[in-house]
Amino acid sequence: MDFPENSIRSAGKKGSVEVITGSMFSGKTEELIRRLRRARFAGLKVEIFKPSLDNRYSETRVVSHDEKSIVSTPVDHATAILLLSENVDVVGIDEAQFFDISIVDVCNNLADKGIRVIVAGLDMDFLGKPFGPMPALMAVAEYVTKVQAICMRCGELATYSFRKSSEDQVVVLGEKEKYEPLCRQCFNKAINKKPLHG
Repeated sequence: MDFPENSIRSAGKKGSVEVITGSMFSGKTEELIRRLRRARFAGLKVEIFKPSLDNRYSETRVVSHDEKSIVSTPVDHATAILLLSENVDVVGIDEAQFFDISIVDVCNNLADKGIRVIVAGLDMDFLGKPFGPMPALMAVAEYVTKVQAICMRCGELATYSFRKSSEDQVVVLGEKEKYEPLCRQCFNKAINKKPLHG
């Protein structure tokens, strides 16, 4: 798929929304970082944001599971991204599922101003349900890339993030100690075996 790295220079500012989505450990953040670095290499001004609650690896960096990272600005609310995105060509947003639905208007607003917006986030929560604003973001996006992990139980492509711990709230930060990527069949088996409350 062709992404508009140089479209701003070649044909005026053309805003767009790109969504990178999939399960945990599928390479979403790694792909986000790759696209943002390419944009910088092309001489474009790039700003990166993430929700301030996601401080698993770093307070001020977006970090992939394979430890690639890029400097970012943590924000408490999606609307802060609008205030901090003056005179930029490209905006990157990681862990978009943790924002409320206002992130959709923020991304549309930026794209309408001619900014390329690249968003990464989980498409489904630990129960396999659509996660927060992600379905709406995918609906308004010009480009959607769904990446897969590898199922930890059978080796097939994984699209689900199974929570191994007993917490039942939707947002629980964690890594391999709490989550594992599973394919549909292994996820359904795991969910059916799991007690409803720890």
